[in-house]
Amino acid sequence: MDDGKPTEPRAKWWSRPTPGPATTDEVPEPAPAQSAGSAEAPVSAEAPTVSVPPATPGAPEAHHAPAPEAPAVPDAPRDAPHDAPGETPAQPLHEPDPYGTPPYGGPGPWAPAPPVQRPTPAHGTPVPPPYAGTNGAGISVAPPPAPQDPHPPAPQWQSYDPWGAPRQPLVTQPGPPLPDGRRKNRRGAMLIGALLLALVAGGIGGGIGAYIERNGGLTSVELPQDERDGGGRAPDSVAGIAASALPSVVTLHVTGATESGTGTGFVLDDRGHILTNNHVVAPAGSSGEITVTFSGGEIATAEVVGKDSGYDLAVVKVSGVSGLKPLPLGNSDNVQVGDPVVAIGAPFDLSNTVTSGIISAKDRPITAGGEKGDGSDVSYVNALQTDAPINPGNSGGPLVDTDAHVIGINSAIRAADSGSAGEGGQAGSIGLGFAIPINQGKLVAEQLINTGKATHPVIGVTLDMKYTGDGAKVGGSTRGSSPVTAGGPADKAGIEADDVITEVDGKRVHSGEELIVKIRSHRPGDDLELTVTRGGKDLSITLTLGSATGT
Repeated sequence: MDDGKPTEPRAKWWSRPTPGPATTDEVPEPAPAQSAGSAEAPVSAEAPTVSVPPATPGAPEAHHAPAPEAPAVPDAPRDAPHDAPGETPAQPLHEPDPYGTPPYGGPGPWAPAPPVQRPTPAHGTPVPPPYAGTNGAGISVAPPPAPQDPHPPAPQWQSYDPWGAPRQPLVTQPGPPLPDGRRKNRRGAMLIGALLLALVAGGIGGGIGAYIERNGGLTSVELPQDERDGGGRAPDSVAGIAASALPSVVTLHVTGATESGTGTGFVLDDRGHILTNNHVVAPAGSSGEITVTFSGGEIATAEVVGKDSGYDLAVVKVSGVSGLKPLPLGNSDNVQVGDPVVAIGAPFDLSNTVTSGIISAKDRPITAGGEKGDGSDVSYVNALQTDAPINPGNSGGPLVDTDAHVIGINSAIRAADSGSAGEGGQAGSIGLGFAIPINQGKLVAEQLINTGKATHPVIGVTLDMKYTGDGAKVGGSTRGSSPVTAGGPADKAGIEADDVITEVDGKRVHSGEELIVKIRSHRPGDDLELTVTRGGKDLSITLTLGSATGT
């Protein structure tokens, strides 16, 4: 087919143009490249000569070299240039390629240049080194010069394989220079951008995580709750009793020269008198400081009005305080075992602590104190026993009934390991607490407020505290002395040395301490019915109590 292309014998499409004498300035048309796997029909052995442009000064002189003959391929008649005379020309298997590119069309001597071919550089222009492509396995290779060509082509002629794997560009064109001559570092910019994005994403993620951790999720959860108003409490309930009694209960902090302590008290009247235990204020001595803290948090300084170690009671007074609410006093003689009670105090300095229990027993004779060793600090109490928890710091606080009336002053506990708290034990409550009956506390408080001292009822005898038998034994006579005070109540009633008192007002007495407790629960001037054992016989004696000033 005539498409305006030269009709002279065609050069093989894989051959390189052979430069001849410079006869014209025409620029040759480069031949297209084809993979070595394509077949080609044989052509004339005579290689055509072509015109080439003048050699670039300084470039190596080109030489003429015949194009190599390719072996005949019998099964590829489509590109045979000639047919035998008289024979019908063989028809091609497909339409000729109008562009004459392999493997379907016959290439002309000046086939189009490969896509990577560059024009011949001008004189003095440096030529980049040949591109080392990769084979199908990705291994870099450089196109070797044709063995028949002793003079390889200029480096700008590159090998091109249309069937090979995709390759990287031959040369990376540099971008325009920055003002300071540096190239743009796109990779660095991308890295910085990625880092900034990671930081922002991390901050957002951390904020979301913190919010979820604090709030339990992105959505809040609201649980159902009973919105009914609980209203008030019954006056005889623990809550009702506490609400009524707490405004009258105070906490005492006592500081002395060598020791300090914490206890409880309650308001007796609107003049500022407060009742508490003697062992609570004892650390202050004669020059210590006592501060009173009310249930609402108000603080005032207090002074001792009077105290008595035998009853373990004391009265202090605050000044300049208004709005005091006295706590009503009940009748401890009407208390029954099993009655519910509430104890209020500051155990271990925990102010306004409320506990509840019952009356476990009545007329429980106990002794407390004795740290001094001379017996001057021993108290004798005909106590109310309760299982309401009482701990160190509850001392002096009120034990109230269901009417919020005081029936006792909490004073001692029985510890599992060291007896009563007054004996130095600091163990917690085991359900054995003891309170001074308020009837006795009222008498002593009135005496302390009125006179500053309390009077003790006495019978005028010295007891043998080492006696191990049942009852309270009067001491034996010695030369020049008698256990019975001359002219005293016992002497007037006819009690003698070595007598054993076994009953007081019809109630059994088992020890000397118990006899003292029974006597201390009465007032001076009261008459007592005593049962006395003398020489194996029981005698009934009436005795009128005398008085002695306590300390």
